[in-house]
Amino acid sequence: MILITDDALQAVAGIQDGATVLVGGFGMAGMPTTLIDALIIQGATDLTIVSNNAGNGDTGLAALLRAGRVRRIICSFPRQSDSYVFDGLYRAGKIDLEVVPQGNLAERMRAAGAGIGAFFCPTGFGTELAAGRETRTIDGRNYVLEYPIRGDVALIAAHRSDRMGNLVYRKTARNFGPVMATAAGLTIVEVGAVVETGDIDPEVVVTPSIYVDRVLDLSAIPAAAAEAS
Repeated sequence: MILITDDALQAVAGIQDGATVLVGGFGMAGMPTTLIDALIIQGATDLTIVSNNAGNGDTGLAALLRAGRVRRIICSFPRQSDSYVFDGLYRAGKIDLEVVPQGNLAERMRAAGAGIGAFFCPTGFGTELAAGRETRTIDGRNYVLEYPIRGDVALIAAHRSDRMGNLVYRKTARNFGPVMATAAGLTIVEVGAVVETGDIDPEVVVTPSIYVDRVLDLSAIPAAAAEAS
């Protein structure tokens, strides 16, 4: 049964040390900052984080890195003008990095959710990203073998949920949320509001409730609701 709560610590309870955590967001758009802040308080460490980038400024994912909870990060854009927290950790040898082209990152998680064992993709062939990887030429084009990325936990943000856990997103905040929800053993989502079942048109549901385990209702948290608006 889905858990709907206004307690962020309850939402992230049970995340284990050493877990692989898929974190939604394209920069700060769609970043589940309230869940990340709760994870910092919860204390899980030695984490592998899978996300589009390696944090912005001092908040959200960057705050988790700064707290020293992340052992390894898998992302597409580790270097941005405000990714100084990650930059400092990486240069000091305190965090491991795997760079994955953005389309490959999304497809590797989609493959995990779809039960696909592996797939060949042309992106990265002939570059350092393909070093030591299996390659194959198919119909005259060169490909690199890619394996799925599965998460123990997905932390994502959505616009609304109904009481069954069906999700809709808002514009670019949708980004990696839908594929991450399918690729994790436990999917936890923070939403701007929870509405009654039936209030979301089934034709516009992006993530069906079968992929959702816990929902944090930001509208029931006054400070978080004010930030979300």
